[in-house]
Amino acid sequence: MGRDYEPTVGQWYEDLDEKESFFVRSVNEDDALVEIEHSDGEVEEIDLDTWAELDLDLSTEPEGWTASSEEEDDDWDEDEDEDDDWDDDEDEDEDEDEDDEEQGDY
Repeated sequence: MGRDYEPTVGQWYEDLDEKESFFVRSVNEDDALVEIEHSDGEVEEIDLDTWAELDLDLSTEPEGWTASSEEEDDDWDEDEDEDDDWDDDEDEDEDEDEDDEEQGDY
């Protein structure tokens, strides 16, 4: 039977039966779901009934652990938008150079 730990966002836990660590990404009490991320980056949702059955102990973030690729994908999308802005700035610079050349002919 599991120990009585409430799922806490950002807290690391060790599943003593499976001998693996995970942390809680979110808790949706309305849907009775807990989203967890394992130390290998796998993300899953479990219901609160399943949570109550887990044999858990508090843990710490594993050494060398990095966030899942979902967060990296979000960052990449933002970088892509910045690149689009950069291309627009380059086009404006070319237009200004052409205007400067035209004015120099007078």
